[in-house]
Amino acid sequence: MNAARGVAAAALLLTALAGACSPRQAPPVTAEAGAATRADALIAAGNTAFQLGDYRLAARRYAAAAVHRPDDPAAFYGLGMALAKLGRDEDARAAYARARELGYRQQQQ
Repeated sequence: MNAARGVAAAALLLTALAGACSPRQAPPVTAEAGAATRADALIAAGNTAFQLGDYRLAARRYAAAAVHRPDDPAAFYGLGMALAKLGRDEDARAAYARARELGYRQQQQ
């Protein structure tokens, strides 16, 4: 009897959890929210690559994040750091300048 009650309780719990996680109840994902999520994931991947010393991969990840969210200073700052490590100083300066400009704009809002 106890085993049957345990199975029944587990089934009820799974049913309740499945209902709580159903897509019908999830908030809609907007294109802007999706782009922000992708950009955050790409920045995190860029940070990991940078920490591992793979500056080319880091630069690609940061650049991709900037495409998804072109108003994010973190993407451009990371790109500047990676480009500087690759010896691309002019490109790094341009990325840093863009990061600074975007950061200033965010402070003004």
